[in-house]
Amino acid sequence: MTTGTERLLGELRRALHDGGLYGSFLVRDLETGDEIGIDPDTELPAASLVKIPLALATLERIRRGELDGAKVIEVAPGRVTTPGPTGLSRFRHAAHIAVEDLLYLSTCISDSNAADALFELTPPTQVGAVLHEFGLRGIAVRHTMGELMDTPVERFDPADVHLAHALAIDAGTPGRGHRVPQLDISRANTGTARAFVDLLQALWTEGAERPAIHPEVAAQVRGFLANNLLRNRLAPDFESDASTWSSKTGTLLNLRHEVGVVEHADGQTYAIAALTESQVAAGRQPGADALMGQVARRLRDELRSRWV
Repeated sequence: MTTGTERLLGELRRALHDGGLYGSFLVRDLETGDEIGIDPDTELPAASLVKIPLALATLERIRRGELDGAKVIEVAPGRVTTPGPTGLSRFRHAAHIAVEDLLYLSTCISDSNAADALFELTPPTQVGAVLHEFGLRGIAVRHTMGELMDTPVERFDPADVHLAHALAIDAGTPGRGHRVPQLDISRANTGTARAFVDLLQALWTEGAERPAIHPEVAAQVRGFLANNLLRNRLAPDFESDASTWSSKTGTLLNLRHEVGVVEHADGQTYAIAALTESQVAAGRQPGADALMGQVARRLRDELRSRWV
């Protein structure tokens, strides 16, 4: 590591600290394998990032003929009234939707009710087994989204949501245990920045070091990530007329994540994972989202400068 890179990492760590964030970041050049990161092997609860392996496992099972993507199933209404959840999670009445359309809702708009309908077809243990078949390690899939959504936020009035965030910040242990089970890494769906970058690399490239994901399956997952509608976090720093940004976000209490791939018109392609914990007891933190993008962008710029 050069002196300039060490200086940059120190500057970015200070910026994250000053902004009230702990961050685990990794940026990898998918052509050369070069990478740069900040604590990329720290295990954190994955929140909605788990919907990427869920999509991969579901599509792989459709390809194998184990599931019918056109099969229509009934999905119970979520009837959620608290801010945040999307899609079927807010429906008042039951809906009949095809499996492949549930994949769109789960991945592109992060609909947790749609995800749980898919988990009924492919349970968490089976999703994990598909990851292992492709040689992907470091992502633990332990529970459905319904279990994930039952947090202290749902028990407070909207005016008191900051109390739930204060609990999330203060109730952890040095070993990353937590009184809130969804934030306890021994019980939650978890992953690392490196593990999610490995997953993205497997979806974008055929690696000789692991069994290849079928090209049609990989292309379908990439398509869902390209059509992600939640673009307020890292997208402003990576999307332009000369680049495309395909990603998935994850948000739970004080967790703010996003993982994705930026593809430049000049052929350069980078996988990026930004997993963060806020130390600020507030539900809406646009400044934290902006800071995540700025840190990820500067790490990408450092790698990109080596290519020029």
